[in-house]
Order: sequence, then structure tokens, then C-alpha cells
Amino acid sequence: MKLEKFSLGIGDRFSHQGVAQLRAIEKANKHGLNISPVWNKSNREHTYVHSKPVDVRKEADSAVETLGFKGKYFVDADHINLGNVAPFVESSNFFTLDVASFIGKESSKEDVLFFIDSCEKYLGKLKVPGIEQPLVVTKELLERIAGKFLAATQQAADIYDFLKAAKGEGNFVTEVSMDEVESPQTPIDLLFILKMLADKRVPVQTIAPKIYRTF
Repeated sequence: MKLEKFSLGIGDRFSHQGVAQLRAIEKANKHGLNISPVWNKSNREHTYVHSKPVDVRKEADSAVETLGFKGKYFVDADHINLGNVAPFVESSNFFTLDVASFIGKESSKEDVLFFIDSCEKYLGKLKVPGIEQPLVVTKELLERIAGKFLAATQQAADIYDFLKAAKGEGNFVTEVSMDEVESPQTPIDLLFILKMLADKRVPVQTIAPKIYRTF
């Protein structure tokens, strides 16, 4: 299952606005875009209004049927973890794996050393298309990044493996979320976070970082 280049998160706590929101996307698509709607609602929001994950699926399917929408659309289990993902499995086909609480947690020395060794070819000045100045990669930098993010990416892999066993490989879109934290991730952090996820065979299609600003 593949997310389109353009997608838009929509939805509302009380499931009243699905048709109106989808109609707005249809208007945008008539101007040459191809936006996929992603209905999302977190476990926390469900607890606020006493709704259930299946309610979001019903809202999405009903809006699509009412308007005769022909594009791809998704139902996102937003900000889930291993402790609360199970109720979302049947009704969702998009999962936002929230691993922010694992940032900074300790990984084994063996795992850290394995990651650093795997990054040997990146040491020195690394040029990345779209970034004016080269990124300077040192072993000290890799140790810091591993110490901060390796456990979080392992948690993402654990959640993904649970979902793969429950829904089958390729039957859902995977997003990784690290945005609900105090400190932002830098571009070089994100580069190696994505490498960690790739090493763990998590087919992440989108990532939600804490926004990094240079101004």
C-alpha cells in the first residue's frame, strides 16, 4: 500500500465533517492535484469523547460513498504504541507509530557499536542534495545520535512487526512520529533516524519530526 505524494490529514472528534472535508479535497484535485485524504484520530482523542476506532472508518467510508470519491483514502491510527494499537488494527490502514517516549532510552553497547560500524562510509563531509553546506559526520556524532534515537527506532520496529503479523506485509502505510518532544530533531538526526529505520526493515513512508528551525 503506497501513500500518494500529496496527502492531507482530516477528521473531527464527533464525525460530523467528513463530507465537507472530502468535498474540499475534491475541489483541490480538480485543479490538477492528487491529494489523498487521511482520516485520523488518536487514542487520546477517542478517550476524550468515548468514540471507537471503527467510528472513524465508518465516517470515512460514508463520506467516500456519499460523494463517489474515486481516489485513495486512508484511516490513520494516530499516535499509537504497543499498549493501545490493538483496537485500531481492523479498521485502520495507516498507522502513526509514536515512539517519542523512547527517545533517549538506553540501547545495548552491542547495538550502538553495530550502528556506528554500519555508518563508516558516511564519516567525514557528507553532501546531501538540497542542503547547501555538507554535513560533518564523526564517530562522536554517531554515538550521540545512537544514544538518543536507537531505542526509539527499535520500538518503531517492534510496533511495525506486530502490525505486519496482524494485517500482513504491505497492507498498510507506516508513519513514525517523534514530534511530541521538547527538543527538535536536526536534519542530520533525521538522516540517521531514517537509516536506523531502514536497517530495521521498517518501510516508513512519512515521518513526523519535531520541526527544526534555523531562524
